Amino acid sequence: MSMAYGFSEYGGPETQQFFDVPVPSPGPGQLLVAVHAAGVNPADWKVRAGTRKDTVPVTLPAVLGREVAGVVADVGPRVTEFAVGDAVFGATATGFGGYTEYTLVNTAAAAHKPDAVSFADAATLPVAAGTAYDALTTLDLAPGSRLLVVGAGGGVGVAALQLAAARDVTVIGVASEGKREVVESLGATWVASGDGLAERVPGPVDAVFDLVGGAALAEAARVVTDPAAIISVGDPLAARDLGGSGVDRRRTSAVFAEVAALVADGTLDPRVAHRFPFAHAGDALATVESGHTSGKVVIEFG
Repeated sequence: MSMAYGFSEYGGPETQQFFDVPVPSPGPGQLLVAVHAAGVNPADWKVRAGTRKDTVPVTLPAVLGREVAGVVADVGPRVTEFAVGDAVFGATATGFGGYTEYTLVNTAAAAHKPDAVSFADAATLPVAAGTAYDALTTLDLAPGSRLLVVGAGGGVGVAALQLAAARDVTVIGVASEGKREVVESLGATWVASGDGLAERVPGPVDAVFDLVGGAALAEAARVVTDPAAIISVGDPLAARDLGGSGVDRRRTSAVFAEVAALVADGTLDPRVAHRFPFAHAGDALATVESGHTSGKVVIEFG
């Protein structure tokens, strides 16, 4: 059996608990991964709360988490790219979570972990850094362009600031006062979040990458020169109504390998801010659910 942490019914943190699950057997094109680290994301508590029922169906009790790094413990039929003992990271297979000692990962959504990248850093790449990478690839901004990142202090935002700077894009990051230091430390111009955002942005921008939605997205849309250059994770439907789009995620081995290479060469720092042992998985999720943390939160397995 594999110890797991998840939720028994939709609701608040009181539904979370540890429970045993069978160690799964990898099917064709799958890896059984002994998890060393699991990334923690806002989507995790939103799935637990039931706000993602239409897009993320689960079987209760459900294991939380969608991204892991670890070592291959077994391979399924027709797997040739990976072998037992390989250090890997990736997105968990449909129906399987990351807050557990063993989980399944499809080879199409897995990549080899470079030696220069820690398990903790690698575990943060499939969701947050991957989302930022895909958004910037879609925007394809020329050097010197101006990008407004709304919600710049979280895991996706921190990655977006760095990846945009690596493309020689001028970045303006919208975040709370408490996250000002991290935004400015990554070379972006900080703008305070809250009412009147549009008036505080210094001049028009060429693109908007929104991670918040709601009124903040509507305000940001007022300062972009081309509405088609609005991409939103916070509210993709609203972005489409404004003339933009959501993020076209490419959860592939090739993309994950490219992102990991950027970490290995120092271009991207995942900025892991908090590490929790597996026994405190609930505290890890509570830290993310509070909305006040900067950078990434990781659960580590001893």
